[in-house]
Formats: sequence, structure tokens, C-alpha cells
Amino acid sequence: MSKTAKAKDQVVRLLISAGKAAPTPPVGPALGARGVKSMDFCKEFNARTAHIEPGVPTPTLITIRPDRTFSFTTKTPPTSYLLKKVSGIDKGPAKPGHEILATISLKHVHEIAKIKATDDHMSHLSLENIARMVVGTARTVGIQVVP
Repeated sequence: MSKTAKAKDQVVRLLISAGKAAPTPPVGPALGARGVKSMDFCKEFNARTAHIEPGVPTPTLITIRPDRTFSFTTKTPPTSYLLKKVSGIDKGPAKPGHEILATISLKHVHEIAKIKATDDHMSHLSLENIARMVVGTARTVGIQVVP
């Protein structure tokens, strides 16, 4: 029996600021350990996220193939980031779910739900269900939703 193991694609999940990818941590070590040139990734990532406001955290899935080539997909910013930006708060409460730091309207929730609906992993959900998830996240971040 031969022991030839078929190499598999590796998936790396990173949260990178849009337009500001650099071969420093966390990008450099995550890709360098897998044999990918991090500078190539940074140039391609920054070019692809040039239309997004610089500094917005962008969840990224990087698929690294056995021949050390890569492809990546970017997602929408985290819901908590969008909620904090809309409400104008810098950080969440010390006791999540117990303190209210700000209030937003259902119109804001609907707009955030429309942004999140563009993600591939949310495509099977209705806009109403996505809005419910946004309301739940708002509660944990210390934001009250008013009609």
C-alpha cells in the first residue's frame, strides 16, 4: 500500500482593514506559514477593496491550494461594526445585554440588513430574518432599536 496523501486546499479566515493590507501580522504570518507570498496577496486585496472606505474591517476567506496559489473572497463588514458606526459609539458595554449606550431606528436596521444580504452565506435568508439577527446583535452591543 502506498502512502500518497492527496494534499488539500487550506482555508484561512482573516479580518483585514479594507485597502490597508500589509505583510505584517496578521496577514504575513498566516500566509507565510503556508508558503504564500504575502505581498502578492496584499496588492491584490488592496486593489479589490479600493472602492470600500479605507479602514473598514473586511472578513476575508483565503483558499490556499497545494501548489501555493491562492484565491480569496471578501464579505461585508461585521454587523457590530456597522451598528457602532450608525449609532456613533466606539465600543460596546461592560455588561452586554444590560446597558443601553445608544438607540437606532428600524430604518437603520433595514439598511444594515440590506448590506448583509449581499453576502453569499446569507442569500437563503429573507430580509426579515437578517433584520432579526441585526436586532439581536444590536442588543448585545448595547444599542436599543426603536420603531
